[in-house]
Amino acid sequence: MLKPGFNENLLKAGHLFYGLGIAALGIMQFIYSDFRPVILPPAWPSWMHGNIQAYIAGAALVIAGIFIAIEKNARTSSLYLGGSLFVFFLVFQVSFTLFIQPNSARHLGLWTDPLKELALSGGAFVMAGSFVNQQQGNTNSVIILLEKLIPAGRIFFSIMLIAFGIDHFYYTQFVTTLVPSWIPGPVFWTYFGAIALIGSGIGIILKIQLIAFLSGIMLFLWFIVLHIPRAVADPYMNKGNEITSVFQALAFSGISFVIACMHKNKSSRI
Repeated sequence: MLKPGFNENLLKAGHLFYGLGIAALGIMQFIYSDFRPVILPPAWPSWMHGNIQAYIAGAALVIAGIFIAIEKNARTSSLYLGGSLFVFFLVFQVSFTLFIQPNSARHLGLWTDPLKELALSGGAFVMAGSFVNQQQGNTNSVIILLEKLIPAGRIFFSIMLIAFGIDHFYYTQFVTTLVPSWIPGPVFWTYFGAIALIGSGIGIILKIQLIAFLSGIMLFLWFIVLHIPRAVADPYMNKGNEITSVFQALAFSGISFVIACMHKNKSSRI
């Protein structure tokens, strides 16, 4: 069990990390005047891609991210964010991957962005569940419906972790190229990362607090050691994809830390 004082600070850090990650995704939509691939598939559907749509969605992401980071009006913001991302995942990402992109369903690697969006959606529901002090009797039917998805948040996040761990086994040769050159034994670390990701996903599903905490540490280390150097080395590749990965990793770390704080026992709501 985490000590109460440490638990409170870790929870605030988790909110901050996730909020900053979401806000940064919104800002990048202003920079590139289009949706990030993690939010909407590239060039599909064509009627969704445009400056106005990207700017509106970007502004919504920035506002929601700030509210979560500063812990103000955060529960409602988290619920709407989680619901919106989940709808985008189901309506656009899944449809594109299954029916538009040829043979995509046979390649786990092509589910990367959809699974990241599912995880970010789950993270928003995790955030909502952590703002218990902001819970009020609400008669809004949409909010009531979205609250029912709060327990699913950690499952959405865990699905991504487990799938990405399996990816490490399927695409070992590619993943080894992501290990920094100054770290010896890239194949070992690839397999270690695979086992760690799968174990993290299973541990979070089982509400093991220590596993969630260690998962957050691991993801934060990857944020520092892996993602930041890659973004610095090539910030413009694929329209800033490496920078996007930096903030995604920060957000994922924040989700793990919040889950760790909420998993005091198996009856925890998330």
